[in-house]
Formats: sequence, structure tokens, C-alpha cells
Amino acid sequence: MNSPILVLTTFPDIDTAQQMSQEMVQAKLAACVNIVPAGQSIYMWKGEICKETEHIAIIKTTDNRYSELELYIKEQHPYELPEIITTPITAGSQDYLTWLTTNTTS
Repeated sequence: MNSPILVLTTFPDIDTAQQMSQEMVQAKLAACVNIVPAGQSIYMWKGEICKETEHIAIIKTTDNRYSELELYIKEQHPYELPEIITTPITAGSQDYLTWLTTNTTS
């Protein structure tokens, strides 16, 4: 369909977030990635409550690129089970959405 989507993931450190984000953009898996630094995550993992500082990546891409993006994140991410969630972009500036689609076309 080539519809625009947002994909969210988190990283344990800023260097990994920046490196992987740059690689996603270079490979046209994403048109843009915003990194929100140093948020606190509290979650359950293997029966224990964990508290970690994480960096959120907001990835702008299209549903056509999602499968490759998900595979890239799973293969390159330092976490055993990285967060990878997506939501559709249902409206936005048509100029921006056209730019997004153009920059994720391989």
C-alpha cells in the first residue's frame, strides 16, 4: 500500500540509537528518525521489575518498508526482545508525507 507509519523502539544508549538510526535512513528503511534522549522505562522482564534509562526512537517509514525495518531492528538491536510497535499515520501535511514516501522508496 505504501502508507506512512510510525514505528517506535527504544535503545539502551545514545550511541546505539544514533548509529542504528543513521543506518535505517541510509538504507531507506526510514525517511527520518527522531531520538528522544534519556527517558525512564519501568517494565517486567523474566519475572522481575526493571528500571532502565532508555532512548526512544520515533521512526517515520511506510508499511511497504516495515518488514525489512523490523528484521533490521531484530538483527542489529542489543536487546534480546526489542520493543517494535507501529501505528498508522492517518493524516498530515501532504508535502511531508510525499517526502516520507519518496525517501523510503528503494
